[in-house]
Amino acid sequence: MYLLATLVAVMLLSSEVWGKKVTGLFKSEAARQQNGQFITTFMYQAGENGLLVYRLDNSALATEKESRLLLYQVMNSDLDNLSCSERLSKASITISLSDDEHNQTIPRQSSPTAWRAVYVDRYTCQESAVIPSHPDVSFTILLFNADSAGNPLEHFSAEEAGLHSFYFLLLLAYFIACCIYVQPLYQALRKGGPMHTVLKVLTTALALQGCSSLCNYIHLARYSRDGIGIPLMGNLAEFWDMVSQVSMLYMLLSLCVSWTLSRGRKPQSRPLQWEQSRTSTAVAVGGVVVQGALLLWEQYSESNRQHHNYHSQLSLAGLLLMALRVSLALLLASVLYQITSTERSTLKRDFYLCFSKGCFLWFLCHPVLYLVSAIFNVHQREKVVTIGVILCQSISMVILYQLFLSRSLYWEVSSLSSVSLPLTMSRTNQRGRY
Repeated sequence: MYLLATLVAVMLLSSEVWGKKVTGLFKSEAARQQNGQFITTFMYQAGENGLLVYRLDNSALATEKESRLLLYQVMNSDLDNLSCSERLSKASITISLSDDEHNQTIPRQSSPTAWRAVYVDRYTCQESAVIPSHPDVSFTILLFNADSAGNPLEHFSAEEAGLHSFYFLLLLAYFIACCIYVQPLYQALRKGGPMHTVLKVLTTALALQGCSSLCNYIHLARYSRDGIGIPLMGNLAEFWDMVSQVSMLYMLLSLCVSWTLSRGRKPQSRPLQWEQSRTSTAVAVGGVVVQGALLLWEQYSESNRQHHNYHSQLSLAGLLLMALRVSLALLLASVLYQITSTERSTLKRDFYLCFSKGCFLWFLCHPVLYLVSAIFNVHQREKVVTIGVILCQSISMVILYQLFLSRSLYWEVSSLSSVSLPLTMSRTNQRGRY
């Protein structure tokens, strides 16, 4: 676990991040190799007031090279199969890079559309021509959507709009819940009990998810002002979310496998608890390693995105990750079915069924939301999946908290007295009675 966490941190903190304020070098050699040097993509909102601003440090050199910035509508461009000259002629907008600074208005469009910016010059399609040993031209490109007042000042592209407000509301909900439940939860953790380890892992996973949301909010708040944000915060947000994911997976697998192994030898009077064994630990660690490897692969394959949230990606690693979650959900369903089919106690059976709801919601929310997002517009899919997964996993944690701390089911399953039960109304009533 510690080795995996260290590897995740190293890869995330060293990954390259692109923003909507793009700085770099226009390179003639790269433009020739790629039939146009890719700069960035940006999805403009429907309507008017979309804006692109470029700034050059050496406009005279750019003019000498006949430098141009080509803009393509991504949905309408199939450039890979075209020759170099055909590819250049397919550009929707051609901007001559002859001034130190220039503002380019994006034409009115009926729906949000992604645009791709590509750099070319006089040497791009002349493979036999010798490229002079001139220095590369440094540039800054700013891309804007219209804000609520209609002014082109919004750095967020169409598929990112609204995420900043969502994380603010999520943090507000976390803060309110923390103020209400932190003290009774702390008392429950201090008391220990048969579900002490489960509660610790749940609390840790929820705290890590809260840290991830806070880092995302800080990053997006800065990003809304300068188009760059704080890449370290964005990477930390992904890191904390990954650790939360693998922690929950380890807990859920350990619980189900240990319950299955211990049913034949556990006395009926003993509470259902987390009993680690070599088999249960091996299964849980194996699942964690596979999921961690897929998460790392997915993040690495999408390292060129500004907000490369793993919830909504279409890479091979992302599809394998969703297949793993579906497989784990089927495995847990099989295990829980074996337990509930032979369980005589109605309350214990209800306990397992409620536990299965939390598990299935955790594992299946991502694949289901990914399929459901297909009915939405392209610019809404990423937000639907990202927001939906975060909310569903938070609800799953609440279900598991309620299960392991509830008075009725926890009373019968753990065979504890009501005096030792955490977060129960009976304790309050007894205190008032005496």
